[in-house]
Amino acid sequence: MTEPAPAVIVRHLRQNLLWPLRLIHDGTDSGRNERPWQALRDLGDASPWREHVDEYHGGGFHQRHYNEFVSFLPYVQRFLYGEGRAQHAGDAAQGSPMRVFRRHDLAALRVQLRPGEASLLLRVEHVDLYFFHGVDIVLLNVELAADELPLPQARELMYRFGRAYPAGWDEGGLPLHCPASVEWLDARGDVVARSDAGDSAPFLAHVAEHRAPRIAAHWDHVLTPLVNHHSERAGALRYRQIEYYRMPMMAYLAVDDPQRLTREDYLRLALVTGGHDRTDCDAFAPSNFEQEYCYDRFWADAGAAPHTRYLCSGLSLVVTGDAGSAYFRDAERGVLAQFRHQHFLLFLIAHFQKAALLMMSDQLAEALMALDVKRPATVKRFKRQIRRNYVTFLSFTHRYWFHEISEQAHVKALFRMCTRHLGVDGVYAEVKERIHDMSSYLDADALRRQANTVVRLTVVTIFGLVGTITAGLLGMSLLAGAGMSLPQRVLTFAGVLAVATALTLYTIVKSKRLSDFLDVVSDERIGGWGKLRAFLAVWRKDARQG
Repeated sequence: MTEPAPAVIVRHLRQNLLWPLRLIHDGTDSGRNERPWQALRDLGDASPWREHVDEYHGGGFHQRHYNEFVSFLPYVQRFLYGEGRAQHAGDAAQGSPMRVFRRHDLAALRVQLRPGEASLLLRVEHVDLYFFHGVDIVLLNVELAADELPLPQARELMYRFGRAYPAGWDEGGLPLHCPASVEWLDARGDVVARSDAGDSAPFLAHVAEHRAPRIAAHWDHVLTPLVNHHSERAGALRYRQIEYYRMPMMAYLAVDDPQRLTREDYLRLALVTGGHDRTDCDAFAPSNFEQEYCYDRFWADAGAAPHTRYLCSGLSLVVTGDAGSAYFRDAERGVLAQFRHQHFLLFLIAHFQKAALLMMSDQLAEALMALDVKRPATVKRFKRQIRRNYVTFLSFTHRYWFHEISEQAHVKALFRMCTRHLGVDGVYAEVKERIHDMSSYLDADALRRQANTVVRLTVVTIFGLVGTITAGLLGMSLLAGAGMSLPQRVLTFAGVLAVATALTLYTIVKSKRLSDFLDVVSDERIGGWGKLRAFLAVWRKDARQG
């Protein structure tokens, strides 16, 4: 009897989660809204987050950072790294429009994937928040590392960890598609936060009350002092979910022999299905999987890192390679360094672009929902919001919108694969069309108001011309002003002013109907009787309305 082949072992695993969130603010402080990270700065020691001084300014600049920098085109370099301290020492958008905050109190993650299984202990490499100037988006980045995991267990970890809340609960009360237990540990190994996904009651109550999902406790702790927008807690920054509850994920897997992985293994890695999933891959496998989801330029026997394969579905970016290759595992110059730097940044740019566009789409929808044409205050607020969105979109387009980020073949190809699967170009075109429609509506409304104003002024001028000519022809001889005393002259002037003002205001009130009357008068096809009826209709309408 043939013994089953030993399981493929993942000698080194990196899992990188990237969760886009929309920031919510009250709109009162424009400076704070453009620089949302300022709220974390102001908290000081009350917040676990500290602004990360990168290697370009804080020392420790190595070759991996140089390789990362030169991988991108100049306009992307300015977005990611700014202009440097020599040119711009200020905090505004003149430097890098991206700010990174990092917390150092989380050292490890203990996770039990299924009830009864042994827990896994993973190292926490980074926990970062990425802010962007002028855009109400923040991206949470969590990087984890582990060694010596069976491939099915690594796949199960990739599948289950990284969900903001459970999708539901089974008949035994266990959360669906989530780990059975998640615990964040500090440097001493003490538990600082654990998941509450197994308790369905608070999740059900939150959705019933707020019509919005409740974030699991272990993710809520990571984001503190940022708080869920629907939470009753006070917070310096509030956030709202903007995409699917399953966080976009990157993974690096170093295995002994990548050729031992089957097509099914690669398909499950690319689509991030569970390690214990027994579903037939043919049931959901794309017919063009290798062409659409795989980048196989380095899948060869030769090269510094033979049989390296990239898998991209938009929501995931996975690289597999030979653990025996020194270049593949090199964290300074090799594939691991590229995965943590160039590949992470291209993944971040793609997801930031989509999140920013979805944020603007949400803001347009919210502006329309708050509009009540019968209430002038909401109309004014609607116009301000649409104009603000238009400015935000223009700023995003000229500052953050890139079709190409690199001329290096593999970086260029991976970015195109990622944006294609995410449908970023389609979302951009849709948001652009919506904002254009809103802007066109405001322009048309402004022209309509200007036209109405011109009509009213024209009517007032025409009818005022009659009195002006009459007074000019008769002169002031009707009133013997020379023989009047000063009080009489003042009273006479006040009386004439009052009558003239009343007649002018009355003419403005009737200007729309008087304008219709003037149109009838100017129409040579209408007889005198019709014109008389049009004149009488100016006041007859008042009687009908009354």
